[in-house]
Amino acid sequence: MIKYLIVGLGNIGPEYHETRHNIGFMVVDALAKSAGAPPFVDRRYGFVTDFSIKGRQLFLLKPSTFMNLSGFAVRYWMQKENIPLENVLIVVDDLALPFGTLRLKSKGSDAGHNGLKHIATTLGTQEYARLRFGIGNDFPRGGQIDYVLGHFTDDDCKTMDERLTTAGEMVKSFCLAGINITMNQFNKH
Repeated sequence: MIKYLIVGLGNIGPEYHETRHNIGFMVVDALAKSAGAPPFVDRRYGFVTDFSIKGRQLFLLKPSTFMNLSGFAVRYWMQKENIPLENVLIVVDDLALPFGTLRLKSKGSDAGHNGLKHIATTLGTQEYARLRFGIGNDFPRGGQIDYVLGHFTDDDCKTMDERLTTAGEMVKSFCLAGINITMNQFNKH
């Protein structure tokens, strides 16, 4: 069975629940639910569950290290489950994209995102796939931290379920069809 590590970035704790910065957690939660995966279990460096689909085993990880130390959780679970870098997908919030816009990339810079920065530093490379979920950037100068740690608007919530479902479809496609086919199919929307 081919293994994949799907990492939703976020911060643990009730004060961060369903904030913009936790959209990675929300994507893997929705994917686990739709796949009928067992409940997440608190393990080393994070909360994990897994499910299988067409000969692929998907390990879903919500790091418990807080965003700025996400690389420790990614590296630990890659090593523990012997998952190669090309089978790792990081799901992350992105200020540069309008709300709900989904972009899959095979590599890239951290774009100032502390979670991606720590992953790149810990793994020693930026050559890992990431699914960027747009959270918009409708905040005043100097208001970025309050914005990313704030909650989604009522308008955002109207399309949230559909966007989370699409993100989950992209994750499954990444595992089943590969990154290039998935990018061609989904990035144009």
